[in-house]
Amino acid sequence: MTATIPPQSAPASGAGDPPFLAADVGGTHVRIGLVQPGAGPTAPITLLAYRKYRCADYPSLGAILADFRQHLPSVRDCVIASAGCQLADGSVITANLPWPLSPAQLRDALGFDAVHLVNDFEAVAHAAAQVDASQVLQLTGPPTAPRGPTLVVGPGTGLGAAVWIPLGGRSVVLATEAGQAALATGTDLEMAVLRRLLQGRSHVPTEQALSGPGLLNLYTALCAVRGQRPQHARPDAVSAAARAGSDPLAVETLQLFCGLLGSTVGDMALLYGIQGGIYLAGGILPRISELLLHSSFVERFLNKGPMRKALERIPVKLVEHGQLGVIGAARWYMEKTAPPGPGTTGAASR
Repeated sequence: MTATIPPQSAPASGAGDPPFLAADVGGTHVRIGLVQPGAGPTAPITLLAYRKYRCADYPSLGAILADFRQHLPSVRDCVIASAGCQLADGSVITANLPWPLSPAQLRDALGFDAVHLVNDFEAVAHAAAQVDASQVLQLTGPPTAPRGPTLVVGPGTGLGAAVWIPLGGRSVVLATEAGQAALATGTDLEMAVLRRLLQGRSHVPTEQALSGPGLLNLYTALCAVRGQRPQHARPDAVSAAARAGSDPLAVETLQLFCGLLGSTVGDMALLYGIQGGIYLAGGILPRISELLLHSSFVERFLNKGPMRKALERIPVKLVEHGQLGVIGAARWYMEKTAPPGPGTTGAASR
């Protein structure tokens, strides 16, 4: 467990609604924050306390939440961002968590008034457009863009993508299954690699190449195309060898990865009518940021014929904010529980 922000006293009650817990639950780590809301759903929030836990060190998510709460003021509500399929009873099925996740059981066991659940990428979409310039790496485009549909893309265990759409004082998030769309190639080498990936299957989803496991798939396929035996058995070994420049095929694999990513993100920008910016979030990208900067990512992103000029107006940034999931879950919860404003329907932004 690593304490990043020490607990501190909550602001006076006149500063806003009572603090609540927001957690980003992943397969390896759980990040939790004690959040002090601002005066409205779009007002700045304050993280009064923040910690990161290793899942493997605890028998359950409840044990982690109980540990975090023990030195804090009484907290009645909790919101959890997690990947997975939510069942009718509110429980979550996911292959990446080491233990079950049931909001109802957490509520009853820990004495919360309510435990809310939001998809992890939906949470990230709520946060990404609100991080400041010190927390991002600009890849292309102008520094700012008009308020409008904003794309968040994250190669991790799979390829997640969501679109944040402003709607008056609120927002809606369009969750997607972009990772399951067919992988599109643009060079002879990419086509040869795709033919390798197609062996034994009728469809190659984009995330079979653009994800952590996908990076290893690309490397293995590229080795086959080049007639060489693979030297690495894990995605992190491939990326480490590429960063070190110790394996030419690993370097070429990362070049393939970045080029395909640029082309795919450009397609998404056109498909979803993105105007407000694109954020590449989480996953493996922060570890290969230098390789990404010096790759064909931007060239391939812009290579959309007459639409190049439209894409040149869209900022593309790599988000390097470790607390993004916690902040996004908090933003989602604040919008969900805020009273309807003038001109809004009062529907939750889910």
